[in-house]
Amino acid sequence: MADLFDRFGSLRARRDSLVGDGGHDPFQVEMDEVLSQTEAMICGRHTILAGTNNYLGLTFAPESLKAAHDALDAEGTGTTGSRVANGTYSGHKALEYALSDFLGKDHAIVFSTGYLANLSILSTLVGPDDYILMDADCHASIYDGVRMGDAQIIRFKHNDAADLDKRLARLSKKPGNKLIVIEGIYSMLGDKAPLAEIVAVKKKYEDVYLLSDEAHSLGVLGRYGRGLPEEVGLEDDVDFIVGTFSKSIGTVGGFCVSSHPQFDLLRLACRPYIFTASLPPSVVASAKASLALVESGGALRKRLMRNAEHLHKGLVDIGFILGGDISPVVAVVAPDAETGVSFWRGLMDGGVYVNLALPPATPQNFTLLRCSLCAAHTIEQIDRIIEVFADVADSLGMLPAESGKKAALG
Repeated sequence: MADLFDRFGSLRARRDSLVGDGGHDPFQVEMDEVLSQTEAMICGRHTILAGTNNYLGLTFAPESLKAAHDALDAEGTGTTGSRVANGTYSGHKALEYALSDFLGKDHAIVFSTGYLANLSILSTLVGPDDYILMDADCHASIYDGVRMGDAQIIRFKHNDAADLDKRLARLSKKPGNKLIVIEGIYSMLGDKAPLAEIVAVKKKYEDVYLLSDEAHSLGVLGRYGRGLPEEVGLEDDVDFIVGTFSKSIGTVGGFCVSSHPQFDLLRLACRPYIFTASLPPSVVASAKASLALVESGGALRKRLMRNAEHLHKGLVDIGFILGGDISPVVAVVAPDAETGVSFWRGLMDGGVYVNLALPPATPQNFTLLRCSLCAAHTIEQIDRIIEVFADVADSLGMLPAESGKKAALG
């Protein structure tokens, strides 16, 4: 008799072939105790955390902790309702006002996760007579959001404004709105979108809108941390900005901001917004407090980029192939999935946690050992990460003979 889970047979076989020998499972890591923004106990071992997306280290910010505690004491552990029922408290509206003010847009909607933000906006904003033109390397939440909607989906080559131009030109005589979807910093390789070139293409055509997912660039790029549009001076040319609180903000939740005059109508149309319980008051309060810290966090951003440059240079000097620009996402390319798992386990044994990303969820079917850095990392911790990477690569025979390992580690 067929079993309900038989259709996952190939997935089970793949999992077993990669991680079924009883070693560390890269997809079921349990943190026994979180010691700080950059350290934890995992399987009884003191471990440097280099894969948490906690870019500014705000998960332990005193101001955010106090705001969360105060809201918890005053309003309880949850709202028990969606935003359109009983789940909108004064704190939710205050956070939306703070977001719209910070990002320079007229309207903001807060969602319970960043995933739900993309699911809501992309499945609702455009209809069956419209088109979504999305970068091929967009995040899974973007793919899920566009598939859930009715618009016609067109992918353009990653970070290729000329390819986007060709595709928009073919649509120029067709009715319907066109929505371009990109990311500020792409989550897997850490490379930035060529926003100036994409805006130039957008302006050539009518009825074209631009949405940028700033999940990994909010708090990281720009003088005040408003992301890639601020860094390149094109904030007014991005019609919709989606983001998350689970990276630089240090908690959970998502949002979308826009200055479109009818934007708030989405509150009555976005099914994931309507039918999902709202964020607990403590989370909302901590997010608002952390948002203020992002705006004033110029020193944190400088420290974060210093760490990114130090790790990037150290790994390149050893001989690793890295996946993208210098950014807080530093992705080391492994030759194949089996080597990637072995490498990841070696890093864990050496007391370093990073993310293992495998095809088909990765660009160009890369196997990636993905680091995401924190402003709270010390130079000593970064040096230790580099050292462990070198030791594991050496044990696996991955380092070229002339890698300059000793020189790179100083």
